[in-house]
Order: sequence, then C-alpha cells, then structure tokens
Amino acid sequence: MEERTRHLMEHLPYLRRYARALGGSPARGDALVTRALESVLEDDDATDVTRPALYRRLNALYDEEGGDARRSEHPVEAALYALGEADRRLYLLVNLEDVALPDAADILGMAPEDAVDRLSAAREAVRARLTAVIMIVEDDAIIAFDLAETVRGMGHIVCGTAATMDEALSVAAEHTPTLALMDIRLAEGDNGIEVARELRRQRFLPVIFVTAFPDELTKRGLEHLGPVIPKPFTREHIEQAITRAVFMPQPQEAPEPVPPA
Repeated sequence: MEERTRHLMEHLPYLRRYARALGGSPARGDALVTRALESVLEDDDATDVTRPALYRRLNALYDEEGGDARRSEHPVEAALYALGEADRRLYLLVNLEDVALPDAADILGMAPEDAVDRLSAAREAVRARLTAVIMIVEDDAIIAFDLAETVRGMGHIVCGTAATMDEALSVAAEHTPTLALMDIRLAEGDNGIEVARELRRQRFLPVIFVTAFPDELTKRGLEHLGPVIPKPFTREHIEQAITRAVFMPQPQEAPEPVPPA
C-alpha cells in the first residue's frame, strides 16, 4: 500500500495539470484528481498506477460527470474547446503532458495512425484560431510597411491598410479584422480615435494605437479604447503588444450608442 501511495504522489502534479485543463477550472480539476486517487486507494485490485492508467481513470471519471468542459474567454482555451472532445484530450496529452503520441492514442483508444492525422488537424485548427487578422491604419507608407512586415513575421494576417477613416471603415467592413494597429493623426485630417470609436459603435474590435501623440487619449479620457505604443517604436514593442492582445482575454464590450441624428 505504501509503495502504491508513493507512486500516486509522484504522479500528482501531472494529474492535477491534466485534470485542470480537462475540466476547465482548477477547482473542478482538483476535485477530479481527488476522486481518482480515492478510487485507486479504495480498490485493492487497482495495481496499475502508471501515469497512462491514471489518465484513463481521470477521463472515465470526467465522462461520468457529464464531460462538459467549461467554456473560457481565454483564446487558447477557447481554441481547444472548439475541437472535438477526443481531439482536445489528444492535444492535451501530447502538447501539455508530453505523452508520446502512441501512448496518448492508447490512452484514448485510438488507432496510432488515426491519432497522427487527428493531432495534425487539431494543431492546425488551434493555430488557425490563434492567428490574428490585423488591419493597419497608418498614413505613412514606410511605417505601414514596417508594421505589416512585423505582423506577417509573427505569423498573423494583414487584411489591409488604410490611411483615412473612410478607407479604414471600408477595410473593416470587407475583412472583419480581429485587431487594428491605429495611428491617431491620419491623412485628410482624420483622427484614429474617431475611427476606433466608430468601429466600436459597429462592433467590438481591439485596437492598439501606434502614435507620436501618446497623450491624446489620456487628455480626452479615452484610455479604454486601447493601449498606446509611442513613436518611434521598435518591432519588439509591436510584437509584445500584439501577443498580449491575441493571447489575453478581451472584454467583449457593447458597441457605443449611436447618437440620434
């Protein structure tokens, strides 16, 4: 009994990590692990306490509870929840738990060759969901080009560039970007703050302001419209801001009310 308990304790950190990802919350994951350990200790015939066997037990207990994963606003978790349940577990076992693919397939009762294809498709699906579609609103062609190259270098998509408010609204309507890099002073006397506010009236769109006038939002009490990167900027500044926007949960705010004509 002591030997079995010792093995269980050695596996505990891995079980908790997997169960928390499986169940969608720390509390649910820890409760699942507690049930799994209790079921092993109460069963004298449960001699297999290897990690694969314990992962199988966690999966079985999770299914007994109904197996409904908690939905999350976090982009990475949301991308995983969009997968089929078996594919989600395969992804977690291989990518989170570092289980060899043949072993993960065995845990889930999949044929190894089938698991190869399913894991490849799951990874591509997650990657696609985490690829931002970015609109660049900047009237300086050289800066716009530099921003576009940075975006593409990160593996994201540039859906279009705009130098005026009308162009920006047209690009947004046609391509439905998931993020905008926005200058404040635009061509033809337009203002990126007004572009951001108009886009917010229509639908929520995260905006990162890249501007030589970083205090303008603060002066107007509009800091909530988005973070500011002062010019001159480095590519590292842009990359860090985009990464935060893509991988951190974004509040889905209601559109600003349209004032009556």
